[in-house]
Amino acid sequence: MGNFTKWLGAGLGFTLGGPIGSIIGFAVGSFVDGFSKEDVLREFQEAQTKGTTRKTQSGDFEISLLILASVVIKADGKVDQRELDFVRSQFVGMYGKERANHAFKLFSGIIKKDISTHQVCVQIRQHMPHASRLQLVHFLFGIAKADEFVTEVEVNEIKKIAGYLNINQYDYESIKAMFYDASDSAYKMLEITKSATDDELKKAYRKMAKKYHPDKLQGLGPEHIKGAEEKFLQIQNAYEKIKKEREIN
Repeated sequence: MGNFTKWLGAGLGFTLGGPIGSIIGFAVGSFVDGFSKEDVLREFQEAQTKGTTRKTQSGDFEISLLILASVVIKADGKVDQRELDFVRSQFVGMYGKERANHAFKLFSGIIKKDISTHQVCVQIRQHMPHASRLQLVHFLFGIAKADEFVTEVEVNEIKKIAGYLNINQYDYESIKAMFYDASDSAYKMLEITKSATDDELKKAYRKMAKKYHPDKLQGLGPEHIKGAEEKFLQIQNAYEKIKKEREIN
């Protein structure tokens, strides 16, 4: 119990309060192996005493991811094991097995909770930078695609979340295109159309490369850089694909 609550207190900043903090309290209170809501509240109080609750820390991204993942997984009315496995594997890859086990234990409680997506997203966007919010949406599409079939209701849920997070339509479509092999996917990733000139293509690539550069997530710690590098590589590949099609050197 001590290790788990210390993980919460040490890894979280702004998510210890507000609607997200209430969800965490509910989730821990639903455990059957000795954890209680009171244990978490004690950690909350200690963190508040230290003045850390309003600062964004790496664990805030982690908790935000768990909560929004639960919303997307439940969007089609069922909980698919492949989607759960995807979440677990991603967390193991980012955080290591021990920390991922803590996260997934919390997730098992979060997924039981009815969540106000709007309230959660308002809290996230008030404290989390744009680059991190883009990364959240990218991860959510990965979850939806984990069972090899993205339903319309899942796409609509992610689109709604993106809107609540103040991610514009162009950024949303760019990330979405990374998960669909359509004829215009490369153009959508770069937020242009097939009618764009070669100069507009180059300008769009520079803009997107800057927006998705892994350095944008340095503040979240090394565990999040890998996901950012994957997005950055997809932007590069989209650019190279269009250059090849247009025979641009």
